Amino acid sequence: MKNWNFKKLLRETAIFAVLLFIFSNALSYLKSPDLSDTKLPEFQATMLDGKTFNSLHVKHNKPLLIHFWATWCPTCKMENSTIDTLSKKFDVITIAVNSKSDEDIRAFLKEKNLSFQVINDTNSSLAERFHVSGFPTTFIYNKNGNLEFSEVGYSSYITLYLKLLYASR
Repeated sequence: MKNWNFKKLLRETAIFAVLLFIFSNALSYLKSPDLSDTKLPEFQATMLDGKTFNSLHVKHNKPLLIHFWATWCPTCKMENSTIDTLSKKFDVITIAVNSKSDEDIRAFLKEKNLSFQVINDTNSSLAERFHVSGFPTTFIYNKNGNLEFSEVGYSSYITLYLKLLYASR
């Protein structure tokens, strides 16, 4: 058995973190949606609060984060608090895919103490329109309605926050 000291442990942890970062970014790149158009697609949907979201009426003076997730997705559950925090500072629309009924999603949001805006995509039509193949998937559109970033998999608060700031320029 090896004799581990603090320096070795720190070095091994740093190497693991770098490899994990590289792997997760490669995976995100490989699973990122194949987008032929970088403009925010036109769509309209009713949110859980009864209001209508219309992409044509999005204010183009600030960025928009569109987040595809599911109540059954373990990675999405880890990321939900990040998305909720960002929704208090930026325009955020989340789209719950194949997550059962509106009431099921409301119960999930209440249980997890989440308050972000949600569209229930029961038949995956929006996920298909955005070419989403994995969850969570996040799109960040700049203040002009052009796609700046797309992410597949877990994204940290600081990563998404910095990307939203960049999209605000």
